[in-house]
Amino acid sequence: MSDLSQRIAGLSPEKLQLLAQRLHKKKENVFSQPQIVRQSRESNLFPLSFAQQRLWFIDQLQPENSAYNISQPMRLVGCLNVAALKQSFHEVVRRHEVLRTTFTVVNGQPLQVIAPSLSFKLPVVDLQDLSQKQRETDVLRLASEEAQKPFDLTKGSLFRVTLLQLAAAEYVLLLTMHHIVADGWAIGVLIHEIATLYEAFSHGKPSQLSELSIQYADFAVWQRQWLQGERLETQLAYWQKQLGGKLPVLELTSAPSLRDALRTLTPIQTFSGAREALVLTKTLSETLKALNQRQGITLFMILLAAFQTLLHCYTDEEDIVVGTDIANRNQAETKELIGFFVNQLVLRTDLSGNPTFLELLERVREMTLEAYAHQDLPFDKLVDVLNPKRELNRTPLFQVKIVLENTQTPSLQLPGLSITSLKVENKTVQFDLLLELNETEQGLFGVWEYNTDLFERGSIVRLSNNFATLLNKIATHPETKLSELKIILNELDKKHNFAREEVYQSTIQQKLTNVKRRTSR
Repeated sequence: MSDLSQRIAGLSPEKLQLLAQRLHKKKENVFSQPQIVRQSRESNLFPLSFAQQRLWFIDQLQPENSAYNISQPMRLVGCLNVAALKQSFHEVVRRHEVLRTTFTVVNGQPLQVIAPSLSFKLPVVDLQDLSQKQRETDVLRLASEEAQKPFDLTKGSLFRVTLLQLAAAEYVLLLTMHHIVADGWAIGVLIHEIATLYEAFSHGKPSQLSELSIQYADFAVWQRQWLQGERLETQLAYWQKQLGGKLPVLELTSAPSLRDALRTLTPIQTFSGAREALVLTKTLSETLKALNQRQGITLFMILLAAFQTLLHCYTDEEDIVVGTDIANRNQAETKELIGFFVNQLVLRTDLSGNPTFLELLERVREMTLEAYAHQDLPFDKLVDVLNPKRELNRTPLFQVKIVLENTQTPSLQLPGLSITSLKVENKTVQFDLLLELNETEQGLFGVWEYNTDLFERGSIVRLSNNFATLLNKIATHPETKLSELKIILNELDKKHNFAREEVYQSTIQQKLTNVKRRTSR
């Protein structure tokens, strides 16, 4: 590998995206991004960002849908200053206008409405008189109910916090936001600010945070002004070429090896879902990293190629389309804002010709770099222009998604308190199938989110195990052809089906034996 390739291999995904943009500088020279400026607040009515518009439209189709709730339950043990905590949240709401924003329609157009002020409420639910068993039962019930409780985009705050008191020095904090005002990055901003403010307020000191130069509404205005004319046409030209024609629909449920029981596509997307963990060993993670360094690519590109290979093996499709997320915070001033910035990219890969995995990686690298270089086109705008056939039981353009989180959301740390995440089952999903991976010092951890109207848990467990097997194979033998990888997975499924049949026959035999014993008495 050349010295240049080695240097590229050492870049973070964010820097690689920046490199891709610079490589396209000739194309983008006339499109330099102007600074975001603060708008007048005389009317307090602002356009929606393109990302917000998509979620607003979904809410119009299916109001009171909790699939786009972001929920973060946490257990706090220690001496909690409730007044300082409430003051901290109140200050965050004051600082970030998006947390005081609701949505209205004027002359047929949705608009953001910013309340000049908002009295933050922190309800405290006292569970101290209950038995320990009943307390824990109620905590899980209340946390689940809070996560599922829908927001009304037209009224009230789209940000809720509830404190459950279990004992004198034990609490559970339930934090819920609608996705239309926040994303994963925004949660990190929120946690950082709460920690900083609580530290100051609990000691009687003023806020140590500097005032924000712009707000989310300023970004929304800037985005619509900036993305137009020749700049918009250039972005559109790439995506129309990449996604033009009839896009394939990934029919995973048609794969016999994934059908533990017959699942049929419902007329309307239900968002009913469940989650299954994926844990990859540190050894495998390190081997994959070594491969991406040798090839001068990112870890995400390897995982994407492997994921698309997995989908190819199950569907026999050679044209695979999946989605992913990109932070879309390219201006320095947006990095400190709570808001919904994340954009979705559509990644389409040609797997025809039975390539080796290394050859597939080259295709994925080229396609991904091009997508990064054209990441400014909002997904909602892309859907409008491509105008795919709208179906109420499918998300447009793609139904399967993969995300790699390589920047960890900071954990909330407050003085005098031990804080841990509370595991609560989330029963809603946004896609047919989503694989969300996290890169940590201990290795790669992931979660499969799947629509329970389409998949049985057993199918997802098997899919997960096969993905781990696939990764182990390509990490050590990346020269393997896709057809050989498919044979490996088919053999695993045959063994699974054989074992399941043996268990079934054994169960039937046992039942027949029990019947004979009862009748012979």
